[in-house]
Amino acid sequence: MELPGLAFAVWMFICFRVSVDGYPNGKVREACASMVPCHGSSPKLSPEHVITVNRTEFKPGESVEVQLSGPDFEGFFIQARDADDLDSPAVGSFVLVDRRHSQLLTCGRTMNSAVSHTSKAKKKVVKVYWIAPGVAPKRVRFLATVVKKYKTFWVKIPGPDVSQPNVPFSTTPLYTTSEAVSTSHSVSYLTKPFNASGCGNTKFCLRNPSNCDPESASCFFLSFRQEKRSVVIEMSGASEGYLAFALSYDQWMGDDDAYLCINKDHHVSVSTAYLKGRSPPVLDSKNALEDVSWRLADGVLQCSFRRNISLPTYKGRFNMNASYYIFLADGEASEGGPIYKHHRQPLITNGMYNVTGIPQDIGGSRSPRLIKAHGALMFVAWISTVSIGVVVARFFKPVWSHSFLFGKEIWFQVHRMLMLTTIMLTSFSFVLPFIYRGGWSKQAGFHPYLGCTVMALTIFQPLMAGFRPSPHAPRRQLFNWFHWSIGTTARILAVVTMFLGMDLPALDLPDPWDTYTMIGFVAWHVGTDALLEIHSYYLIRKVELIEDDRVQILQSLTSAEAEGNLFKQIVLTIYICGNIIFLVAFLAAINQV
Repeated sequence: MELPGLAFAVWMFICFRVSVDGYPNGKVREACASMVPCHGSSPKLSPEHVITVNRTEFKPGESVEVQLSGPDFEGFFIQARDADDLDSPAVGSFVLVDRRHSQLLTCGRTMNSAVSHTSKAKKKVVKVYWIAPGVAPKRVRFLATVVKKYKTFWVKIPGPDVSQPNVPFSTTPLYTTSEAVSTSHSVSYLTKPFNASGCGNTKFCLRNPSNCDPESASCFFLSFRQEKRSVVIEMSGASEGYLAFALSYDQWMGDDDAYLCINKDHHVSVSTAYLKGRSPPVLDSKNALEDVSWRLADGVLQCSFRRNISLPTYKGRFNMNASYYIFLADGEASEGGPIYKHHRQPLITNGMYNVTGIPQDIGGSRSPRLIKAHGALMFVAWISTVSIGVVVARFFKPVWSHSFLFGKEIWFQVHRMLMLTTIMLTSFSFVLPFIYRGGWSKQAGFHPYLGCTVMALTIFQPLMAGFRPSPHAPRRQLFNWFHWSIGTTARILAVVTMFLGMDLPALDLPDPWDTYTMIGFVAWHVGTDALLEIHSYYLIRKVELIEDDRVQILQSLTSAEAEGNLFKQIVLTIYICGNIIFLVAFLAAINQV
């Protein structure tokens, strides 16, 4: 395809003006309009490469497989344009098949509206999927610029036209692959995203986060609207693979009535399945769903369908006029459609609901209540009580050495109270996952093993303290060393265990926020510990200097001790406030899961 001489000369001037030597990395946004590479030579006329598609018709939101093939080539640039106006901007968006050799580019205001190479590596075939926009031209033509060598290239190689239904075919020859995709007339395309209007009034809604907008990519949404003897169901969420919901008699996967929207090669199929145990779902061959429609845009998958309230002739379909727990899950699907296990805990309602009863607008949780309680209690124990108790015992003996509570020094009573609280919280929290799982979890990695170790050390500490020698006994130094070593080991392992537990599917706090916040807490504690250690060393040195001067020793020592005690108390107050802030942050995150 030959360009007009003046236009080509202007383009060549621009290329040299900006000192462009080509685009070996495929970043060719400057060529979006002309599709001409800045290689300092004229394009060839007779193309050696062809563009083929797997269908001749499309509807908004549907995908078309586009393939560029021919002799070895280094670079390429593919767009789709209005067949009646090839100088118009690119239309639609692309989805990659091979990210090693192809990348998405944004031309104009349309994201992912072009595809180019990632390197100069030789290739013979490039395959991508084109997604038709909601508002599309009647006919679309695919164009490609191909670079065989630096000075050997073809510009705007014309491909076949694809058109919307009932539009006359163009006279341009079409190249189609042998595998034509048939479209079902019972499936339609959603022209706009769902909305939450009517939630709690005319339809039953489940949303996560609570009160989120289903138009948002961060919102998982499920709604049920009764219409006479049927129910219209809408499901939406960020997923490139599948979305699924299930009706269940309990909060465990198995013996459930499931409905799945699966992205199969950028077409969405809606199927039913009966879940047996924890095995992958087997899709039903007989589908009881009607009025199926779907939408796939910006990483958000949405589907809508209708089913009768009662389906006695379909095995495994529950009646919609009863109460159930509701599951909402998402995950990945292979290119052919089979789904993989969801990579995170499904959203599960806290109670049983009748979706055809009184309309409600509820939220759910991706973490069971027992697991939430387990995490919350462990955070209270190992962020709050144990940390404060250790600081008090290590640095406040001289501060409160002359203050007594129930016949014992106050620092010891505070330390003992906080440590006993830690033991009770840890022990109670320790049994909750076993109650939830009904035994040992084989899918939690090292977390349960480390948790058992921490629990053992936590129990051993007070038992060992019961045999504590008197302050002046020869074995007291050995006891102090063991007491400190076991306590420090338990605290370190507890932090590691919390790091691992925060990202387990049953809790799965926001990532990477949880990691950074835990690192912040560790730094806060270590920093406070180091500050008090340095202050203690400074105070000892000051007392030694006063003793060397032999002048007003008693008064100076008393003054130094008073200054040191005040500083420690201020640091302890700030430290406790900081610990409370970290604790509240983690508890708030658990509450939001």
